[in-house]
Amino acid sequence: MNSRSMLRSSVSRRLLRPVADLIDQRIERQVRSAVRRPPGQGAPAAPDIERLVRDVEQLRRRQLTFELLLGPRGRGISRMVADAPLERLYAEVAALGGDRDAAVRNVAAAFRLLVALESLGVGRVAGGTMNICGKLGTIPLLDPPNDEILEIGTLYGMFSAGLVRMMERNGRSPSLTIVDPFAGVQLQPGTEQRPDPTGAPVDEQAVRTNLGLAGPAGAAARIQRGFSEDPETRAAVSDRRYGVIVVDGDHSAEGVAQDLRWAEEIAAPGGIVVLDDYGDPHWPGIKQALDHHLKGETRFAYLGKAAHSAYLRAS
Repeated sequence: MNSRSMLRSSVSRRLLRPVADLIDQRIERQVRSAVRRPPGQGAPAAPDIERLVRDVEQLRRRQLTFELLLGPRGRGISRMVADAPLERLYAEVAALGGDRDAAVRNVAAAFRLLVALESLGVGRVAGGTMNICGKLGTIPLLDPPNDEILEIGTLYGMFSAGLVRMMERNGRSPSLTIVDPFAGVQLQPGTEQRPDPTGAPVDEQAVRTNLGLAGPAGAAARIQRGFSEDPETRAAVSDRRYGVIVVDGDHSAEGVAQDLRWAEEIAAPGGIVVLDDYGDPHWPGIKQALDHHLKGETRFAYLGKAAHSAYLRAS
């Protein structure tokens, strides 16, 4: 691929825009004069060619650095962002939280936190970048009635670590409870069990390591090993009413239905319930379960949706 096609391809524009903006405008003028010289005006001077080669090589180095930080190389998932999804997320979080400036601020903080946690932690945060940042940014803005948090299904515990930190950024004192079977791999009915793309085992040790990144509140988290539908598991953590419940366990329609029925019992008045992957075409059972649940007798009112998460408030 020549320099002109490299700079003008749609893939390159999407990947290189964040780093290309850092290059001096002088480079752009040199590229135009050297590459787009009209026919008949002769070849570009040797110094111009040398500068163009140096500039392109510098751009490639910056792209590689950016890829190592945010791209899929080595981490198994890309954390790069694009204008349109980000603007849409700002609007969705603002509609839920009622404050555009706070939505932009929280989403930006959530993105920085996501990158930091995945850089330092074991494994990854489950889900797409916009969905993760949406949850981390929205939950504090909904002003939960207390600081008790229950996460059903945690993978590596990294999302919980991020939520603890985001709550603390908003002046809260979170107390975290996690329910997960810690089966060594991510379990979902109807899907093949395979190692995580990060190469890290899904176990309680990894979760504890990641929770430690959130400081004292993360280290003090209560972890209950087991499936959320097990009576013993429920009995062990139903000793309080939760201001935030994140439902991200069994993604089947029946599994989600069971978790929603349990959430009805343990959500504090005014509590926030977050249903992950709602509306994601890969997991149709989640939307099916919530839509059916809301048609019956329920304490939950549907607040709205941001990325692929639905938000409910308990009466």
